[in-house]
Amino acid sequence: MSNVVLALDTCTELCSVALQAGNRLVTRETLAPREHSQKVLGFIDEVLAEMDIAFDAIERLVVGHGPGSFTGVRIGVSIGQGLAFSHTLPVTPICTLEALAEQAWRRYQATDVIAAIDARMNEVYIARYQRRDDTWIEIQAPQMAALEQLNEERWLADGQPVGVGTGWQAYGPQLDAEQRVSILPDVWLPEARDMLSLALHPQAKSIQAAELEPLYVRNEVTWKKLPGR
Repeated sequence: MSNVVLALDTCTELCSVALQAGNRLVTRETLAPREHSQKVLGFIDEVLAEMDIAFDAIERLVVGHGPGSFTGVRIGVSIGQGLAFSHTLPVTPICTLEALAEQAWRRYQATDVIAAIDARMNEVYIARYQRRDDTWIEIQAPQMAALEQLNEERWLADGQPVGVGTGWQAYGPQLDAEQRVSILPDVWLPEARDMLSLALHPQAKSIQAAELEPLYVRNEVTWKKLPGR
């Protein structure tokens, strides 16, 4: 069996695992924010059993490495790193915000996406992506921002983006007072299956276990557009 890839994500309230072997895909997920460390290992056992393959058949790990809850990000990265070390596997880290964009594409064929994850206390982790030639282009880089910063900067000045993620669920009116963004009603949390899809893209890069690090984004004074975008 070739092209066996395992993905896991515990960065948000959703604990999610996906296993792809050839054209077969098996997934497990549950909303259990305080049980991620127990659930994720059980889910890995379940998808392997359903696929009837051993862990040694896995060729690569895909790990959601943030942004998200501090504890959730650490759990996912620690477990992913431990599995990669013990089985000498390459790892592809995936940003949770890009995974939300990929989910919006899978479900709605959305090509201009502003992904926002609730960071609590009137702040969000947020980024904007546009899909070009089957690839997501990072229009505005992931960062943590206060709601008033985003409003003041008129960051929705161009295009017709859709909004995804719990940031929109929690703060939709504050994020988009002029209602320029169409909020997708059921794309709230990143899923491992979309991280798999991103990791299997020809341009996706893998790293060694020791290089895997949490993706923490910090609060900037302004949300700067990337040069040349």
